Amino acid sequence: MSTGLTDGERGILLRVAREAIEFVVRGKKLPPLDIQSLPLTLRENGASFVTLTLHDDLRGCIGALEAYQPLAEDVREHAVAAALDDPRFPPVSISELDRIKIEVSRLTAPHEVEYTSSEDLLRKLCPHVDGVILKHGPRRATFLPQVWEKIPDPAEFLDQLCHKMGARASLWRDTKLQVYLYQVEEFHEAK
Repeated sequence: MSTGLTDGERGILLRVAREAIEFVVRGKKLPPLDIQSLPLTLRENGASFVTLTLHDDLRGCIGALEAYQPLAEDVREHAVAAALDDPRFPPVSISELDRIKIEVSRLTAPHEVEYTSSEDLLRKLCPHVDGVILKHGPRRATFLPQVWEKIPDPAEFLDQLCHKMGARASLWRDTKLQVYLYQVEEFHEAK
């Protein structure tokens, strides 16, 4: 991600996400996205997460950590998945549509962090800036940088991320994990 999106490009992505959610929640077939009509930046491969909130509470969040399709298509796909397929929540209902708020996070490519100890790892984290991916064998979990708002302590952040990965919370303290960092460009619908 070399440059930030313009306000217009952000607006297009939010509209693409909103329209996709409206279609699928109402049981309508999603029409093909006219990718060629979009600005070049939105046609380039990009990775995103789409987060849905209802009254400032999480209502769904799905995304990809690596770019594999045009950014606009990625946002659209994850908007639908956040609305219908987040296993933590039932599908969004028609009655919730007007109250759901959409947030899009455009991710940079993750880069692996070399570290020598758990203390060294803590020093290499930038709270409120870095998204973190932990990998241990086949397990993997991530927290977007926005999660620092709810878990500002780096050690607790990593404890909770290990828990999310399905491991014991202290795993990062005594086991060398693969750790990747990324940043996001986050934007959301106006209230």
